[in-house]
Parts: sequence; C-alpha cells; structure tokens
Amino acid sequence: MAQSSIEWTELTWNPTTGCTKISAGCKFCYAEVMANRLQAMGIDKYKDAFAIRIHPDTLKIPYSWKSPKIVFVNSMSDLFHDQIPFSFIKQVFEVMNDNPQHIFQVLTKRAERLLKLSHELKWTNNIWMGVSVEDDRVVERIEYLCNTNAKIKFLSLEPLIGPLSNLNLKNVDWVIVGGESGRKPRPMRAEWVLDIQNQCEKAGVAFFFKQWGGRNKKATGRLLNGRTYDAMPKFAEI
Repeated sequence: MAQSSIEWTELTWNPTTGCTKISAGCKFCYAEVMANRLQAMGIDKYKDAFAIRIHPDTLKIPYSWKSPKIVFVNSMSDLFHDQIPFSFIKQVFEVMNDNPQHIFQVLTKRAERLLKLSHELKWTNNIWMGVSVEDDRVVERIEYLCNTNAKIKFLSLEPLIGPLSNLNLKNVDWVIVGGESGRKPRPMRAEWVLDIQNQCEKAGVAFFFKQWGGRNKKATGRLLNGRTYDAMPKFAEI
C-alpha cells in the first residue's frame, strides 16, 4: 500500500505486479519504468522487474486500514492479464467484498477476459471497474465493460492519443481523460478533450480531467476551460 499522487485516487494496492504491452497506449508504460527503477533500488517485491507476479501476502493489507479509503488496485499491473490465475483474481475480489468501507478502483486493458470472468465474480457496490481506451482502435473495450456485472463502470482515456468521437456512454458512470507524460510524450489535442467533455455533459456522465501531460506535466497542469474538472461517480449505497 502506498499514498498515491494520482489525482483520482488516494492509495495504491498491488496484489499483482508486472504486465506486457497489448496496445498503443502501452508504448511508454510508466509502471514498467517504475518497476525497473524499484528493481535497481533493491526492492524485493520488484526483484523480477516487470515480470508478472502475484503477491498473496498483500491480500491482508486492506483489512488494516483504519478509515475508509479510495484505492487504485494494481497501479503496477493488470489484474485481468491472461497470466494471472483466476483463483487469485477471485481472492482479490473476496478481499474487496470483505471491505465495503473502502472504494476499490480496478482498471484493465484486458476487457475481453474481464467480461469472460465477470459472471463468476461478486460485484459489491464498492468495486469500481474501468477500462483504458487510448484511441478509437480499442473502443470495443467499452462494450465488454458495459456487459459486466460491475455496479460502477468507468473509462480511463489516458494516454489519449487520438480523437474519441461518438463514445457509447450508456451505462458508463465516470470518464477520466489525461495526456501522456514522460520524455517523449505523444501530443493530446485540446479539441479531443473538449469533445469528450461535451459528450459526458450531454450524457450526464461524471467527467474528470487529470492532466495535459507533456515533458513537464506540472507545468502544463490540468486546467480545462479555465477550471479543474474533478467529478466522481455517485457513490453507490453500501
């Protein structure tokens, strides 16, 4: 567990680590860079760098938090990666089911496997399920998400590397938009962001603008239309 600088969450919890690239959004994966850095620092959990690993010892951590938290699950991995055993995914869900006082935000690019396993998992109200969609080549992930049994569904459109017109936002509760950051970030156009914000407004979907990104994301900031957009989905009654 670690305090997070990610604007839309409070903590990160990584019962699995490691991943493999699956689409264009993965090109400059921040988690891979961080895993390699942590390996170099001698952190035992990352001794295998970005190789896919499960960490059963982390399953007890959410039981120790004294107050309600908003938690990003697997900031350093993808819970629905094909190499993560379903038995372990189910254990992670059982921990989330057991701790309804916390909000758990789960994000995947493996939306097809998510849907395949969805009906065998218990979706309590505190589990927010999202998919990453970086451009129009992977919009089918939204349909897979919307056919799951998740109570709260969200989209992470980050890094946004292309326009996403005519999004199907039916049954979507929350949309996050962010530009790519790092040494060689791909540009995000303002008109893409404004179009998505307008789509969310028309559909009544909570809109969160995370960042413009770029080589210095602190300098570019997160103002859109001269203001910040920090909307969150309505918390389901627990």
